[in-house]
Amino acid sequence: MAITGYSVKAKKKVEIQDPVIVKTARGGYMAKGKCPETGITVCAMMSKENAEKAIESGEAKKNF
Repeated sequence: MAITGYSVKAKKKVEIQDPVIVKTARGGYMAKGKCPETGITVCAMMSKENAEKAIESGEAKKNF
C-alpha cells in the first residue's frame, strides 16, 4: 500500500517520498512528504486505521 497524495505542481497523484504521519489540530491524521518529480511538499489526509497500518507496516514514520 503506497501512500499517495496530489501534487499541485505536477497536477497529478504521486507516491509520497519519505512519508511522515502527523496528527492535525482537529485530531485527524495526515501523511506529509515530498513529490518525487518536483520536490515540493505533498500531503494526504488519512483515517486513523490507515495511518496506524502505514506506521505498523513501516511505510511511514510517526511524528505525534
